[in-house]
Amino acid sequence: MARRIDVTGAGGVRLAAWEFGDPPKTDTYDQDQHDTPLGHGAGGLPGVLLLHGLMGRASHWAATARRLSARHRAVALDQRGHGRSDKPPRASCTREAYVEDAEAALEQLGLGPAVLVGHAMGALTAWQLAARRPDLVRGLIICDMRASALGAASRDVWAEWFRAWPVPFATLADVRKWFGEDDPWVERPNPARGEFYAEVMAESPDGWRPVFEPEQMLRSRETWVHDAHWEELAQVRCPTLVVRGLDGELGRAEAQEMVRVLPCGQYAEVADAGHLVHYDQPEAWWAAIEPFLDGLRES
Repeated sequence: MARRIDVTGAGGVRLAAWEFGDPPKTDTYDQDQHDTPLGHGAGGLPGVLLLHGLMGRASHWAATARRLSARHRAVALDQRGHGRSDKPPRASCTREAYVEDAEAALEQLGLGPAVLVGHAMGALTAWQLAARRPDLVRGLIICDMRASALGAASRDVWAEWFRAWPVPFATLADVRKWFGEDDPWVERPNPARGEFYAEVMAESPDGWRPVFEPEQMLRSRETWVHDAHWEELAQVRCPTLVVRGLDGELGRAEAQEMVRVLPCGQYAEVADAGHLVHYDQPEAWWAAIEPFLDGLRES
């Protein structure tokens, strides 16, 4: 099942949060929040907030959230400009706004102190929030996100890539084929990648188009094109697991340096996975994060 809960983010932006597992059993509910259990640890379960990457959506975390739901209250957030959340003006998609949205979600859903699980852009949001509000975060999982600046050339490469998309796509099968096989960025066929992008398409009168604005995505990633985020990483005090796909965008040397910089850092690597670690290898991803989560519960 999937249950939607509305959250009010920074500047009044409406955000969609989702629970993909069975809700915790409790007698205390807030009828104004669509029967959402009140308070952190509703039903005695600790909170987890899952944050997708750029161009992603909350449903990309569905499999992880369902596994988490046995022992956690796991909520995935459609971040601003993504999924079913509002698409505010480009100027509103700042790093500050993304972090404030996640902070608002933790507070309004009563999840904190929670474990934050973030992929790519969502991981950056997670560690920035953990550095700012340690009272809200008791653990952190960083999935395939660099702390170093990417450089201006990265912006140009991405802009060219967006222009190469053959939109509108006639069918979802065409979406899966292009992103899984025909995309110049694909080195070998990757059906999981095709499925990932099929989830962020919506049908329009002339075919299938992304649910986000490509220009807004380019604006959203400007901060990690130009800025490094090592200083904020060093300010994260909670236990943190850095996970990389063997063929992902986060190199081993940088990942291990991130672990060294983190006061309580740990490292995990997933073989046969690219940037979309949790999508490419869901079982290996779970095997990488489960011991860390168990350790947090025991502590």
